[in-house]
Amino acid sequence: MTTRCSWPVSELDIAYHDQEWGAPVHDDRVLFEFLVLEGAQAGLSWSTILRKRENYRRAFAGFDPKRVARFTSLQKNKLMRDEGIVRNRLKIESTVANAQAFLAVQKEFGSFERYVWAFRPAHRARKSSQDIPASTAESDAMSKDLRKRGFRFVGSTICYAFMQATGLVNDHLTRCFRYRELKP
Repeated sequence: MTTRCSWPVSELDIAYHDQEWGAPVHDDRVLFEFLVLEGAQAGLSWSTILRKRENYRRAFAGFDPKRVARFTSLQKNKLMRDEGIVRNRLKIESTVANAQAFLAVQKEFGSFERYVWAFRPAHRARKSSQDIPASTAESDAMSKDLRKRGFRFVGSTICYAFMQATGLVNDHLTRCFRYRELKP
């Protein structure tokens, strides 16, 4: 029997946990995708967002930040009627604003990957889910810097979830099979 973290329950959650969550991401398009999805998740369950992920890919141009940055008011209004995504005007507007800020970071640092990985904290082994924080000093710093650069829906908790999803931290429990696979 496979031993994994305690949070994945549904088949979709398990597949995400086993194949993606916590694996280091260095591709800017994928980093943008996770930034959008983590922001969309605010106030909702991650399972809800996973179920809508393909709809998000379609609605937000395959998470191409150059295309999303150019979304017009007409396109944003159309997204408000798209039942396949979270129809929250602030989240939709923030996705477009974040795409614009994302492009500015790419220009300044050469890639978003180079920028975001500078916030990587020291490795901390987690033995139980109670050991996993909602935020850290590093996610606080990331959140503060992203907001200064014009990003929205990037509070410290969202930034920490982004760090977990993209492998900046390995928060798989030490008994989880993925912990050993992804151990730094």
